[in-house]
Amino acid sequence: MSLLLGDTAPDFTADTTEGPIRFHDWIGDKWVVFFSHPADFTPVCTTELGFTAKLKDEFAKRNAKAIALSVDPLDQHKAWIKDIEETQGTAMNFPIIADVNKEVSTLYTMIHPKADPKVTVRAVYVIDPNKKIRATFTYPPSAGRNFTEVLRLINSLQLTDGYKVATPVNWTDGDDVIVVPSLSDEDADKLFPKGYRKIKPYLRVTPQPNK
Repeated sequence: MSLLLGDTAPDFTADTTEGPIRFHDWIGDKWVVFFSHPADFTPVCTTELGFTAKLKDEFAKRNAKAIALSVDPLDQHKAWIKDIEETQGTAMNFPIIADVNKEVSTLYTMIHPKADPKVTVRAVYVIDPNKKIRATFTYPPSAGRNFTEVLRLINSLQLTDGYKVATPVNWTDGDDVIVVPSLSDEDADKLFPKGYRKIKPYLRVTPQPNK
């Protein structure tokens, strides 16, 4: 059965390029981006891992970190890292899980047999410090993911956790946000001292409250 938003991310133990981990312990008090790759020594994955490594400081600003998975063995991961660092111009700075027996990828529904029974699809799980799954998306093996969008998604999740707002289409950090419909005008007046613009009774726009 597929994992759903709000579910606790399943715990597991695994070998990684940075040593063995127990997943929940490794998460600690951080937000986590857990993402899978079809195979080592593949071109799209090489670009994705390199770009994610370059985002380490951006993840850190959000109390977040990344971890990847492939069903290839650990020695191949370590050899592949050399290629990633050479071709992408960055040092790898997050672990890659060696899921040789496909236990973790099966647990997280990362193998889609009708797409390809032998490899993992490009799955992404955003997990919060409470070990809850907050967002997921899945791409086919042929399409590289947009990790700038992953950062935007974390921005939205963290903002909406702290304030009674939602983020509109194409929102980026600093843009106006939407007052949640469940909040009355009277309560909105108290919670948003900068005011809000009432376009429709259910559509009220306010400046981002933490800016």
